[in-house]
Amino acid sequence: MTEAILLVGGKGTRLRPLTMNTPKPMVPAAGVPFLTHQLARARAAGVDHVVMATSYLAEVFEPHFGDGSDLGLHLEYVTEVEPLGTGGAIRNVASRLRSAPGEPVLIFNGDILTGLDIEALVDTHRTSGADVSLHLTRVEDPRAFGLVPTDATGRVTAFLEKPQTPEEIVTDQINAGAYVFNRSVIDTIPAGRPVSVERETFPGLLADGAHLQGMVDSTYWLDLGTPQAFVRGSADLVLGRAPSPAVPGRCGDRLVLDGAEVAPDAKLSGGTVIGAGARVEPGARVDGSTVLDGAVVEAGADVRDSLVGAGARIGARTVLDGAVIGDGAVVGADNELRGGARIWCGARIPDAAIRFSSDQ
Repeated sequence: MTEAILLVGGKGTRLRPLTMNTPKPMVPAAGVPFLTHQLARARAAGVDHVVMATSYLAEVFEPHFGDGSDLGLHLEYVTEVEPLGTGGAIRNVASRLRSAPGEPVLIFNGDILTGLDIEALVDTHRTSGADVSLHLTRVEDPRAFGLVPTDATGRVTAFLEKPQTPEEIVTDQINAGAYVFNRSVIDTIPAGRPVSVERETFPGLLADGAHLQGMVDSTYWLDLGTPQAFVRGSADLVLGRAPSPAVPGRCGDRLVLDGAEVAPDAKLSGGTVIGAGARVEPGARVDGSTVLDGAVVEAGADVRDSLVGAGARIGARTVLDGAVIGDGAVVGADNELRGGARIWCGARIPDAAIRFSSDQ
């Protein structure tokens, strides 16, 4: 297996005001655009040709990644004119694939951070003789997901919509967003219209008697669809919990990029990333957070599980806990922002203007 399709979907707006015009996969996670981790892991598994299926702000990907040679890949780009869904996006890039009909093609989702053993998924596909193989993961509460039960051999038996009652929860296995398709199966997906693999392609294949194999791999798995998840994913990459050959440095409590200034008594922990040209002043504490390029965390500030956008400034003694501060925003001294607070790009909050905790 040397070929893959990377699906870059349209969830980027869910992270606004995290950035101005940058789609989520290009926001730095552990020091590099998130898609770099996806592509590097595919290359490490033996992939050398990737077709990137994009549907929003696609013009930023090719200027950054080019032909993929810096990553040891050959990259091609296909942009949807109208949204086509997961199945439609796969079918839309079929003409760029080089694989023969019986050969496997890896397909993975650009919104998922995972420790999946890609080579094991491909081996499972080959040895089982499947038409399609799916990475499945187990979750504690599957009510927010579609369920994928399998038999004793791992063969998929059904695709069930989000369960509404306890009786409907027949498994804790869910679709984890990575697949291996036989090339010939891709050509059976209808062209030129929206198609969902979860609601149409996979159930249709089952109904036609196709062999769909599930491989349960319950290592690291995280959907990066929210700002909190994105910050957590970046920290987990730095800590080494989420494996990636693209992390630009050794795994540990902190990753400080070239040109950043960190005061000797500032405390960085929990997989914190300090971007190029950023500054962390004396007495500041940054835990499990991402501080993007050129941002400033002033003396005595306390930043936890938060994202500070490029060029933003966090005032002295200000507390951030689970907050997202947009690019270029200024949060004055002695503020307190907690519980999912969002500050829009370029906004300005005066000193001592906001407090989230009670007076008790």
